[in-house]
Amino acid sequence: MKRIKKLIKTSLLGGIVVILPVAISLFIFKWIFIKVTDIIQAPTNWLMAHATFINDKEIIADTLVLITILTACFIVGAIVRTQFGKIIYRILNGYLMKILPGYSMIKEIVTQFVGDKKSPFSSVALVQIFENDTLMTAFITEIHDNGIYTVFIPTGPNPTSGNIYHIRGEYVHHLDVSVEDAMKSIIGCGTGSSKLIKSFNASRSE
Repeated sequence: MKRIKKLIKTSLLGGIVVILPVAISLFIFKWIFIKVTDIIQAPTNWLMAHATFINDKEIIADTLVLITILTACFIVGAIVRTQFGKIIYRILNGYLMKILPGYSMIKEIVTQFVGDKKSPFSSVALVQIFENDTLMTAFITEIHDNGIYTVFIPTGPNPTSGNIYHIRGEYVHHLDVSVEDAMKSIIGCGTGSSKLIKSFNASRSE
């Protein structure tokens, strides 16, 4: 019974962790869409009144809103690439992380899925930090001349926090999976770990 309760609890929490950031992101996008629609209402109405060649006027409005949002994203992205923009972004980013508890996690998820962030990790591994049968998902950050590995073990669902360990090579099991796949598993609190386990089993059978 305890095992069933634990399974239900972990599955429920894992589902919430995966769905909630997506739901929040969709809610934010919808809010932005509505706000932009209100802002450009006047030119939208003018365009809808004069675009007689299009039957569905809603398509014009939605397309104009999307173009406005994409243009705004492009302008913001161009500004952030400048030295001044980077300073403003760091200040704003720090402020948002303080006032919005879920901002850091949502930002990390979007960054990983978009692939805009260059990962500091060289490869993925399962490590035995306690030198027993317990395996932990880790990212290899450095390999030393004496055979010691420096690894980072993130905590789910926020992969930006975790612990650094220095482990002997025999306790580090390299995996043939991408950093992105491992990161998705961590964000999902273990959901999608089958790729990691399959790679581990395959390396053991060789």
